[in-house]
Amino acid sequence: MAQHLTTSLRLRLRYRFDNLVAGGTAGLVGWLALGCLAVVIPASAVLVWSGPTPPTTLAGRLTAVWVSVGQTLKLGGAVGSPLHVLASVTLALVALLFVSTLVSLITTGINKRLMLLRRGHSTVLEAGHTVVLGWSDQVYPVVGELVAANANQRRAAVAVLAPKDKVEMEDEISARVTDTGTTRIICRNGSTTDPTELRRVSPETAKAVLVLPSGGEDADAHVVKTLLALGAAVPGDGGAVVVAAVRDTRNHLTAGLAAGPGGHVLCVDDIVARLLVQTARQPGLSLVYQELLDFEGDEFYTAAAQGLAGRTFGEALLSFATSSAVGLLRADGGVALNPDPGTPIGAGDRIIVISRDDDTAVQLDVASWVDEGAIVAAAPRPALPERLLLLGWNRRAPLVVEQLDQYVGPGSTLDVVALGAGDLGIPRQRLEVAFHDGDITDPLVLAKLDVPSYDSVIVVGEETCREPAAPATTTADTESRTDDRTLVTLLHLRAIGEAAQRELSLTTEMSDDGNRLLAPAREGADFIVSGRLISLLMTQISESPHLALVFEELFSAEGNELYLKPAADYVRAGSEIGFATAVEAARRRGECAVGFRLRARAGIGPDFGVRINPDKRERIRLGEGDWLIVLAEG
Repeated sequence: MAQHLTTSLRLRLRYRFDNLVAGGTAGLVGWLALGCLAVVIPASAVLVWSGPTPPTTLAGRLTAVWVSVGQTLKLGGAVGSPLHVLASVTLALVALLFVSTLVSLITTGINKRLMLLRRGHSTVLEAGHTVVLGWSDQVYPVVGELVAANANQRRAAVAVLAPKDKVEMEDEISARVTDTGTTRIICRNGSTTDPTELRRVSPETAKAVLVLPSGGEDADAHVVKTLLALGAAVPGDGGAVVVAAVRDTRNHLTAGLAAGPGGHVLCVDDIVARLLVQTARQPGLSLVYQELLDFEGDEFYTAAAQGLAGRTFGEALLSFATSSAVGLLRADGGVALNPDPGTPIGAGDRIIVISRDDDTAVQLDVASWVDEGAIVAAAPRPALPERLLLLGWNRRAPLVVEQLDQYVGPGSTLDVVALGAGDLGIPRQRLEVAFHDGDITDPLVLAKLDVPSYDSVIVVGEETCREPAAPATTTADTESRTDDRTLVTLLHLRAIGEAAQRELSLTTEMSDDGNRLLAPAREGADFIVSGRLISLLMTQISESPHLALVFEELFSAEGNELYLKPAADYVRAGSEIGFATAVEAARRRGECAVGFRLRARAGIGPDFGVRINPDKRERIRLGEGDWLIVLAEG
């Protein structure tokens, strides 16, 4: 009963207080004044009556109480004639009103300014910064890689513009990118397709502008519109490197026109399809690209020719001890990857190298470390027919089939298993393709395929598997559901491999890098995470624009690309050599050796046996099952 009465009283008091507040300012001020007087007057009386020397008369004590109340409430507390006291109180009230109004105006102005800053509408006054336009899951790896790229700079800034709350963006980035080092992350709210709002991040003074593809079916159209708005905001050549990405190959040309002659537009579908095919035929290649594309390990840089001018590219291969020469950046801006060893180096050329950092490409001749007795001259291995399996179907799958047709040897076969699979008339010359209708998450369907008999298995996400009656979902929901089906498929494939006591050669496509950590696959397995891959490429190009031509050649079926080839075809198996010997052996075959992979460590992290750009003076021992990583003509 007592508790019920207490609760009822509390509710009644809260109700009366709510009514008091709702009554307006005048009533609230009146009650506040009465409340103050109800506390101040009794407290002042207690102070006067209990003081060490209280007045002896009642009038004196009342006067002392008045003085205490006046001083407490800043009313002066003057004594004297009634007119004098009234004038004193009036002046005190006017002063109090004036000061209160002034404080209120200042507070309101500060609050408005804080709200404006919170909305992110102020202009970024930076120069030489990097601008990121748009918001998606790719913003986290992009910002993270930019922070890593700026690690050796004393002052760097990244400005992000997106139609999203500024504080929310800052909180999400700080939660995913915990250490920003010397790089300041600046977020601004605004539409990326509005030239006026786009100027808030000062793209005219930036060194690079990255346009991220957003979610939704109209993501590519939004990228094109953003590029047009950027051109309107920064007319002419603004000096910044513009890098954008579109998903569909059909929109690549349009986005390129909107980006202008100096812009670089990546096609997500095309690049992912090419890398899926390259990795499926060369297990471990995804680990090599991961090492080359992020800023934590070794990546592509250019070094001045200096004393190499007038000499040949073959001589440059053994002129760097801690860097690997892979091509030439011509004085006219052209790029030549893995040129003929006899190609002369011009005075204005720069050497394209793989190095730890841009200041570690130091020339040091290591020709004396070559062991001629360890070099072997094995004949090139012929292209053998392959049996390939493609599980799943999405908009990139036709590109995968086309790319496979360019890579495989005559007589190769491809079985495609997917819901509603059927021959779509994809042009092919070497590859025999058979389509099978089936659910790749069904263990019975997979059991009928004899998966261990295939040379390589490619798993792609089925984006078109949603039932017609299902409600529409966002791109993030669709990608999450796609990855969920892929994880289920991988779980069944692992069971099949364990039952057959054989390690399956798997290459898996995923949308979210977080799901890769959940994948039931062996350590060091090949995963192509489309969002992270494109983010790394965009960041690399934004820092070094000439790399656009390098990556374009690496991800194409023509020209030069990276291979993992048997080390025993280059050097005598089991012999201890300096890595310079492997570089010389590759040079004689018209190739550039950039690293190796040890089979014994293929399942052991964190490098899984992959070593990129080892010191050429380092003593290594390559066995029969090990691979040499080379840049060679396809």
